Amino acid sequence: MGIPQKLPRTGLAALLASLDTPSEIQLPNGAVIQVGTGEPKYKVIFQSEKALRTPMTELGVGKAYVSGEIEVEGDLNALFDAREKLQDKVPLRQKFQFLYDYFRTATDMNSKAIGDHYTRGDDFYLTFLDKQYRFYSQGLFKSPDESIEEASEHKLESMFNALDLKPGQRLLDIGGGWGGVTQYCGARGIHVTTLTLTADSARFIQRLISEKSLPGEVFLQDFLTHKPEEQYDHIVMYGVIEHLPDYRRFASRIWDVLKPGGRIYLDGSAAVTKFAVSSWTRDNIWRGTHTFMTVQDVMAEFLYHGFEVIEVSRESKDYELTMLEWAKRLDLAKDQVIVGWGEETYRVFRLFLWGGTHAFKTNALQAYHIVAEKTSSRGPRPSTYRRIIQFLGSLR
Repeated sequence: MGIPQKLPRTGLAALLASLDTPSEIQLPNGAVIQVGTGEPKYKVIFQSEKALRTPMTELGVGKAYVSGEIEVEGDLNALFDAREKLQDKVPLRQKFQFLYDYFRTATDMNSKAIGDHYTRGDDFYLTFLDKQYRFYSQGLFKSPDESIEEASEHKLESMFNALDLKPGQRLLDIGGGWGGVTQYCGARGIHVTTLTLTADSARFIQRLISEKSLPGEVFLQDFLTHKPEEQYDHIVMYGVIEHLPDYRRFASRIWDVLKPGGRIYLDGSAAVTKFAVSSWTRDNIWRGTHTFMTVQDVMAEFLYHGFEVIEVSRESKDYELTMLEWAKRLDLAKDQVIVGWGEETYRVFRLFLWGGTHAFKTNALQAYHIVAEKTSSRGPRPSTYRRIIQFLGSLR
């Protein structure tokens, strides 16, 4: 024990001291304060007086951790139980930046935002993603004891069956990541056309196609401007709807590129309120107009654009288990990540993955997959005026 040091009445240290969770708080002079009773679940180390007074906001705490002013040992997930006591004051600069980005040309914004996130290269993400299909979205677990490799296989099985894919059919994969769909479906005789916005992803998938002699191709192209020579039999989109918040335009483009009777299978992280992304996440993980899917709005636009919604399935527990395994694997690769990409990158993604795990666990975030089928009628979009005319016509 160090020399006694007075704990500030306000700030993060005071908040942690008020919790019931058994833990330890180490002050800058080395003194350790025991909180609660029982075996400590975590230890928070404050490196300075300034750190002790870290503002009780998500952005403030996140900055302090990433900069190294605060260190955490033990169960980081348990520490996130204090999250509900933090405020998330969105800085005015973020609000204006979001509005500016939202009204920019969507294709330019998508390219920049995706590029910002994926500039670390394939090797970084492959330190924690599943080794078989390399998905950066939720797997589907038949039991919590399964590996994420097994969960990723179930994810592909779910999609393959929902779309009723047959050899020789043409499948559009929007946002192909590291080629999991091409690998799985191509081996079963499906011709996969992949769209991606990152050059690393395009190279990875093209190498996969060449090495395994898979049917398909990959284009470095935005879906919003993609104009195929013929319509696709079906479409899959894993974890990309978060980057396409203009659901009306999205549904219209899906209609244009899909054959009648064709289906789309999409999944993603979701929230009840659109644009509900924390200020820390907006600064450090997903810039631009990234927003969690609002399922009700996506379904409405599908219905308005002439699709029938076939299936909606909740996968929040699956995403919790997926991110939990990602977080564990990142921690195991700590030394490798710090040597290759720096300690700040390690700290940013450690906070992101453990924080995401907690968000799905507490239902602060949800996850779903949706299956919709294109009908023969385009639906009542694009305008209220059109619907009024149709209504008046029905009165004759």
